[in-house]
Amino acid sequence: MPATDPTVWTPATTVAAVIERDGRFLMVEERTRDGLRLNQPAGHLDAGESLLEACAREAREETGHDFTPTQLVGVYLWRNGAAPGYLRFAFAGALGAAIAGHTLEAGIVRTLWLGPDEIERQAPRHRSPLVMRCIDDYLRGQRYPIDLLYTHPDVRRAR
Repeated sequence: MPATDPTVWTPATTVAAVIERDGRFLMVEERTRDGLRLNQPAGHLDAGESLLEACAREAREETGHDFTPTQLVGVYLWRNGAAPGYLRFAFAGALGAAIAGHTLEAGIVRTLWLGPDEIERQAPRHRSPLVMRCIDDYLRGQRYPIDLLYTHPDVRRAR
């Protein structure tokens, strides 16, 4: 089918870092066209990178910490009205130390450590309904080995 076929739906590929420490989750407050929103450190997969690289990069850019994805929490599909929609890969992993002198990515107002109840109470401010779903799945112990994911070497040619 041609790419202009109206029956073909191509959601954007995104990644999210579900980072928990002592029962609290590292979240970001970000400026969006809909106002200040709450999200996990998350963003789009860039050309030439693997899903794991994208997640580590987004977490570093948005929180100022190194992050190493170690487990896949889940894969989520969401369509936001007339928007193209999102295919989100959420990862749990190890948070490294803060990066000295790091400036948060444009649009990120601040980082917050919040408990699940605090996050749930702020549902109207969530960037998407996937924010709470990822945390709920994490809390249920949902984890998959990251070796489920494979990145073909041809992906690197896009850089």
